Order: sequence, then C-alpha cells, then structure tokens
Amino acid sequence: MPQGRDTRRWAEAVAAVLLVDGAVHLYWATGRTWPVRDRARLSQLVLNTQLPFTPPVLLPLVGMLGGAAVLVLVRGGLLPGPARLLPARLPYWGSLAVTGGLLLRGAAGLVWVTGLGADPGDTFYWLNLLLYTPLCWVLAAGAWRVAAVPGGLAGLGSLLRGRRVNRSPE
Repeated sequence: MPQGRDTRRWAEAVAAVLLVDGAVHLYWATGRTWPVRDRARLSQLVLNTQLPFTPPVLLPLVGMLGGAAVLVLVRGGLLPGPARLLPARLPYWGSLAVTGGLLLRGAAGLVWVTGLGADPGDTFYWLNLLLYTPLCWVLAAGAWRVAAVPGGLAGLGSLLRGRRVNRSPE
C-alpha cells in the first residue's frame, strides 16, 4: 500500500475515534449518563475517579476532541480547504499533541493494569485493560504516522523554520 494512502487511512481512523469520543461526551453534557444510571458511576467507569460530568467540564473537551480530529485530518491530507486557513505547522503540532495525549493515557493505563490505583474487581479495570489502553496505544501509533514529516530530520528542520514541507499523495 502506498505511503500516502496509509497515512490517510490512519488519519481517518484517529479522527473517527476522536469524533466519536467527542460525540459521546457531548451526549453526556446533556445530562444523560448512558451506559450507567448516574454521573458518579459514569465518572468512575470512564475516569476511575469522581469528577463532574457537567457541561462546563465536558464542552471544552468536546471542542478539543473536534479540533484535534480536524488537525489530524488536515495533516493527513483529507481536508485541503481548512489546510489553507491554518498556520502551516499547526496540523503537524496538533497531530503530535494527539500522539502525546494518547501516549500519556496509554502509560496511565499500563499503571492501572498493574492494579495500582485501579481495583481489578471493578468494571473500569477491565475496560482499561481490554479497551481503553490498547486503543490508546494503537491510535498513538497512527497519530504518529500521520504526524510523520517527509524528509525525516531535514524535513522537521524545515517545518520548524516555518517552511512548508510538501506531502506528495504518492
């Protein structure tokens, strides 16, 4: 499979998960708590702690997830229109930020898998073990692939100096 197509597919996958996550958080911002009955249990199920699942907390997260998805799609060459409106380096740095966030969550998940800070008898432990952490590691690899700079370190130097690095569709 050509490199360009691979990058686009990773961009689509990472952005899709970010957008679905954002949509779920937007749903929770309405006061609904599916798949559980109350906000306290929802917070425990998703975060392994008690934090408020209220619009002032959730709506900024929805915005960040949506913005991150757009930056990944632009970096993957899938949104050429918005690419012209953004500073040249923003999609690159945004994709790297997504990679970093996913790596941090994946690392925290590995800590919880050991049982440190997570009860192996709780649903969160198993969701973290079987879904959250593996998904974060796979998506981090995909976001890294999307952020990859053509030309290796020389391309990165050009990007840091503010020059556009051409991404041929291959």
